[in-house]
Amino acid sequence: MSAKISGHVADGFAPVADAFAKGFVDNPNMGAALCVMIDGQPVINLWGGVADARTDRAWEADTPSVIFSCTKGIASLLVARLVMEGKLAYDAPMAQYWPEFAPEGKDAISVGDVLAHRGGLSAPRDVLTVRDIVDAEQMAARLAAQEPLWPPGTGYGYHALTHGWLTGELVRRATGQSIGGYLASLVTEPLKLDAWIGLPDRLADRPAHLQVSPLLRALWADEAAKPEPNWPFRAMTLGNALPPTLVTETGGFNTQVIRGAELAGAGGIATAEALATIWSAAVTPTKGIRLLDDAVIVEATRPRSSGAPVFGGEGPYSRWGCGFQLDSEARRYLSDGCFGHDGAGGQVGFADPARRIGFGYVTNYMMGPEDQRATQVLDALRLLV
Repeated sequence: MSAKISGHVADGFAPVADAFAKGFVDNPNMGAALCVMIDGQPVINLWGGVADARTDRAWEADTPSVIFSCTKGIASLLVARLVMEGKLAYDAPMAQYWPEFAPEGKDAISVGDVLAHRGGLSAPRDVLTVRDIVDAEQMAARLAAQEPLWPPGTGYGYHALTHGWLTGELVRRATGQSIGGYLASLVTEPLKLDAWIGLPDRLADRPAHLQVSPLLRALWADEAAKPEPNWPFRAMTLGNALPPTLVTETGGFNTQVIRGAELAGAGGIATAEALATIWSAAVTPTKGIRLLDDAVIVEATRPRSSGAPVFGGEGPYSRWGCGFQLDSEARRYLSDGCFGHDGAGGQVGFADPARRIGFGYVTNYMMGPEDQRATQVLDALRLLV
């Protein structure tokens, strides 16, 4: 039985809707949503499937879900806005804004290179707990004091979760607000969007319940079996703070203690419509708001990291600007020039400046390398725009 899909599709975009529907085949407990905006207007806004397989709660138009590392794209957008306003500079040392960051040879590493995963702080040297990671002030202090895992600037390693505390502290020092507060005041409140970095407790029951595919579970079980120190694995779990799959039936990102914390590396909560609207507003007026200008987009999307990371791993490899994931063989968008971020399990959000597109795809059924759901949607969309 195919999932019930609701929403709107503009004339000419039926192949994209068909590709979205195809993602539900053989995934009966899955929920997902897709939004594509062009010139600030939605041409596709679809949702369907199951938000919570435990209760058969249907996915609705306003169902938000964890967007995982798509959050890093939004956090990087907030930093880009501060660069545009002259409150931060990509080529300035991190320590210029955050003097406590200077120890252990980190005094000269630039803001841009830290955003591009070149700071050597991809994982904590200490084994952390949930109590540790929900304290943003403590986490920023830990990272500022930590000896890097490799000489800063000499290579890159994906800062899966630590990226969020680094960007969060930059935002706090530039604005006096937490990163979740700055997102709300600059973006989500003016645009009237359902997106948060730090979900309010009163909304704890709204997000979709997350599940993990068997293949992804097996992949992370293999990773967990590798000898320590396995720094890429530690980057995801932070020691004992998160499960290897990021979620369990009642743990990890399925809990409000994690969703309510301002985990700007992976803890964002959003609807697909909100995600697409944010990226649309980054590149074209949307609901009367334009978040970034062309000059800062050029600066922020200059490639800074590519190829094999310092701890190795199999390709294809991503490319990184100043926190933004760029078009690459590892994550195809619509063309070179697009920028955004994907997220664990199948989430995708990005902007296309040339076509003035904002894109958002979210799902609660997390898949691994076998996942083609967003890819087949993008393949269909590429033929139409």
